[in-house]
Amino acid sequence: MAAGVEECRMDERYAARIAERREEILGRMDAALTASGRAREDATLVAVSKTVRVDEVVTAIDAGYRVFGENRPQELNRKLEGLSLRPDVPPVRFDMIGNLQTNKINAVLGRVELVHSIGSLHLARALAARAERWLEAGELVAPQSILIEVNVSGEETKGGFAPSELRAAFGELQSLCGVRIEGLMTMAPRGDKDRARACFSGLRELRDELSRESGLPLRELSCGMSEDFEVALEEGSTIVRLGRVVFDPSFAVR
Repeated sequence: MAAGVEECRMDERYAARIAERREEILGRMDAALTASGRAREDATLVAVSKTVRVDEVVTAIDAGYRVFGENRPQELNRKLEGLSLRPDVPPVRFDMIGNLQTNKINAVLGRVELVHSIGSLHLARALAARAERWLEAGELVAPQSILIEVNVSGEETKGGFAPSELRAAFGELQSLCGVRIEGLMTMAPRGDKDRARACFSGLRELRDELSRESGLPLRELSCGMSEDFEVALEEGSTIVRLGRVVFDPSFAVR
């Protein structure tokens, strides 16, 4: 059999599995959302495309995914450039979900719908100041939407504000003109669903507290990944960030 024919068949099998896996994921999301008294439209599935090729993103788009997440600005721009060469591909949204360095702000600003990982006052000030200048110059049409990253679990290996730090800083964060705070983000400890649940519920409770005190709706809670997205949804997550479970057909959904 010619190599090109075999590759085509492999691509077809991969595409079919990606589509089947999406239906599996959506079914599990529906069950978790129902358990928390919500519906599918109450949560966004972000397909984390940081480790895959542009053609794999296209396959995911063909399967129905419309929101993608990238960790690095250079990879974000590679995906955007690759998709721009595909006029047959429908419009999709990209979010920045990884750590953002201040010297990479220009590569992200205005190119993503949402920055999930604002984990310090320094970064928030820098992003807001740049966005404000771009707004004044007409290079942005609206403030950049952001989430505040919170280290709810207290793990030293994780970034973000400690809850007490965020309470102290939230007044200044709220006053920044170039950004719009949409909610909070966290990452749970891996391998322990009970600790993950406590982390997610802690994020929700902190969001509720800050929303009451600030008057901001803070609708979005970005938490839950491939290993724990159902628990996150049960605890109120509105955005789940799924990578391996989306793009690796061999990854066990459970």
